[in-house]
This record gives sequence, C-alpha cells and structure tokens, in this order.
Amino acid sequence: MNQETTAKKPKKPNIILRLLALLVTAALVLGALALVVYRDRFNLNALKRWLSYRNLETGETGEALPFTHAGGDKLSVAYLENGVLMSSATGAHYYSFSGEKYAEEVLAMENPVLSASDKTGVVYDAGGQSLFLFRGTEEVFNLTLDGGADLLSARVNDSGWLAVTAQQSGFKGAVTVYNNHGGEVIRISLSSTFVVDAALSPDCKTVAVVTMDQEGGAFRSKVLFYPVDQKEPQATVDLGSCAVLDLDYENGALWVLGEDRMLIADPKAGTVQTYSFGRSYLKGCDFGGDGFALLLLSRYRAGAADQALTILPDGTASASLNLSSQVLSFDSAGGYCALLTGSDLTIYTRDLTPYADLPDTQAARHAALSPNGSALLADAQQAWLYIPD
Repeated sequence: MNQETTAKKPKKPNIILRLLALLVTAALVLGALALVVYRDRFNLNALKRWLSYRNLETGETGEALPFTHAGGDKLSVAYLENGVLMSSATGAHYYSFSGEKYAEEVLAMENPVLSASDKTGVVYDAGGQSLFLFRGTEEVFNLTLDGGADLLSARVNDSGWLAVTAQQSGFKGAVTVYNNHGGEVIRISLSSTFVVDAALSPDCKTVAVVTMDQEGGAFRSKVLFYPVDQKEPQATVDLGSCAVLDLDYENGALWVLGEDRMLIADPKAGTVQTYSFGRSYLKGCDFGGDGFALLLLSRYRAGAADQALTILPDGTASASLNLSSQVLSFDSAGGYCALLTGSDLTIYTRDLTPYADLPDTQAARHAALSPNGSALLADAQQAWLYIPD
C-alpha cells in the first residue's frame, strides 16, 4: 500500500531545468526588445554585407581597394546587385566590385543617362537612338531606334522589365514595354497628346504614361495607367500644371517630382497626395528608398541645398535635416539614404538618423547606395566600396 502511494506521488520538477527555461525565456524577451529598439541596425543588413563582400579585401575604415574605371565627362554611377554600372560621354561600363570588367559599350554619347533598379541598369543617350541593359554579370539587351525616333527616357523596374519613351514619326510620343528577356510586350502610340515619360509597376502589370498638353493657354500633365495587355488606359489621374521631372512606381502608387511639388498618385483611388516645396527651391531628389523619397531643398534659388527631407507616401515629411556643407552627391536605397560632401560621407536611416560615417572620402565626387547600407564611391578615375561595420 505504501509502495503504490509512493508511485502515484508526482515528481518534483528539476530546479535546474526550471532555472534554465527561465533564463532562455528572459533571453528571448530581451532579444526581441533589443530588435524593436535597435531595429534600424539589427535588420540583418550587417550579415547581408558580410555575405556579399566576404571575399573583398578591405582596410580598417571598411573601404575596399579602389579600381580604375574608364571615366569620361558627364559621369554617373549606380550600384547593382552584382557590380558597378557607369555611364559617361564615352559609353557604358560595367564592373565587378573588385574592378573586373563585365561588359562595356564604347561610343560617344551627347546626353548619357543612367537609370537603375536593385538588379538591373539601363544606359541610354537622351535624344539619341542607343540603349543598353545590364544585369547579372553581362549586357542582356540592347536597342537601336530607327525611323528617326529619339529616346526621351528609359526606366527599369525591380523585375528587370523596361519602359522606353520615344518620339516617333507620325505620333506625339510612344511608350514600348519590354519584358526581362527583351521581348516587346506592348507599344502605346499617342497622336493627340505629347508623351514625356513612363514607368512600370513592380508587378509588371501596369505602365504609367505621363502626358503633357495645353489647355486654356496653360500646360497640364496627366498620368494614363495602362494594363500591359490593353491599348486603353484603365485609369487617368490629372497632375495639373506640374512639369514632370522624375518618376517612380512603388507599392501601387506613382511618385512624381515637379519643380515646386512632389505628387503621389493612386490609380485605384484616383487621388493625388501633394508635398509642396513652399518658398523653397528644388536642389535634388531620389526615389530609390523603400517607402520614402529623399528631397533636397534650399531657401535660395542660387547656391547649394540647405535642407534634406524624407517624404512619405501620404505626402508628409517624415524627417528633416539642416545642411551646413555642400552636397556633392546623394542617393537612397532600401531603408537608407546617403549624403556625400567634400569632407565626409554620411549614411542615414529613413528618419535621417546617422547610421554610418566615413570621414575620409579620398576626394570622391559620386556616391551610390546599396539596399544593405553599403556605399559605392567614385572620382573621375577610380571607384571603391565602403562597407559599414
């Protein structure tokens, strides 16, 4: 009887196991709290940088060894997932981060333009006929317009699809969409209104075509949203008297840069959110960041920018920063933005909190940012990568 009673008596839990479980739970809670508090730094980007550049030789300040590039007047640089793309008056040049030449197109360009997404970059001669598309480690597509057509713009989305806007004989403008294999998907030619630009949605289902015409003695701009399998627009949004300078299609909305305002057009709702520059003057803008735009303004028409802002999709300013030095180059990507001055390079989070700083930029004049927080720097002869700790 005593033995049966003893057998049914529950065992006392092991004090060591209970203590261990308590410690593990506490560590998980503290870890989760740290991720919330320091989410801008602990977002796995440090691990991504290590995986991407673990074979690159870097110095104490996090800079990779510089490599010599082809250079040329009107130089522009872009960071792609697998390398460095450059355009200049001498053509297009594509390198690895260590300086290995992937591909190039050597030709004279009067107005070289470089447009890039995270993985794909396009170089073209505005007003000319030549266009070159780069992805991976090679040139994947090229285009030469015929029939007297002239390139106005070319933009790639994150899927590698391309929207080309051109002047076309017999029309006031045309937009042609190409898939990521270079195949033509749709061509939209308009004869009743001027076509000035176009951008593709990230899901490749819609192309936004910007038109400009004169109504009542004043210029007016509109955006026509075409499904890529239809020749008629599904939605139209009036932009008013805005002269369109730049575009970005992100998260179902079209970001539009004007001379005195920024517009965010929603084709489904037919609404437009506006951020007015007020009495300030536009000095620069970049749409590369995820869910925000980087804007540079000045209180004076002449001179350098004296304020940097990040703008949200609802048309409000998320953060602002007073500038005391001239900005030579700027960029945004992922959750970061960067400002290059003559004295240093500072990388910020989207709320303009400093994330990393490089005090010696070796006289760099160009900067391009990676979504993982690294920055590409270049001067007229060399380029190199800065990798924050």
